[in-house]
Amino acid sequence: MKKYLIRLERKEEQSEVENLVRESFWNVYRPGCLEHYVLHCLRNDKDFIPELNFVMEVEGRLIGQVICMKAEIALDRGGKLPIMTLGPIGILPEYKRQGYGKALLDYVLEKAKEMGFGAVCFEGNILFYGKSGFSYASDFNLRYHGLPKDADASFFLCKELKKGYLDGISGEYATPQGYFVDEAECEEFDKQFPAKEKLKLPGQLW
Repeated sequence: MKKYLIRLERKEEQSEVENLVRESFWNVYRPGCLEHYVLHCLRNDKDFIPELNFVMEVEGRLIGQVICMKAEIALDRGGKLPIMTLGPIGILPEYKRQGYGKALLDYVLEKAKEMGFGAVCFEGNILFYGKSGFSYASDFNLRYHGLPKDADASFFLCKELKKGYLDGISGEYATPQGYFVDEAECEEFDKQFPAKEKLKLPGQLW
């Protein structure tokens, strides 16, 4: 792994970062992707955390990015517990599986801890995120909104940033509404980027 720099995103490079995200997610989970438009929209969301909006550079080139959002757990006993979620987190395809993603993830989690966040929940693959201390959210008595009781929730992950922050609680997490975007609007937004072919590939979720 080459030497890297992690820093806050600059306003003038937002379009470049969106293209980075597009390259990172294109044809991964669906033909094409939505993540670059999700990022574009989330920057103006009330729950966006600008202090945790990072990019990663290698030899002066932007190769990765991550953003974080405020979120909450609806507690079974009543009330809400503040947490955070993260994503998109993207690495350019030619830099994947070299340790850059984990380095960026570990960095943003440490910064979130320094800011006082107690826990982070989101959807991901335990094989990757487990290396950074994530566990199944069910281990913390947390459920994913709208998921039947016996459904597979192995995608729903959690990590405490403050030890004991989730002790003695149970509740439900719902992805912040800002992550749900209009696909037709995304199609229109996508026209400003270089043309790419959408492919239906094995392993895609949609």
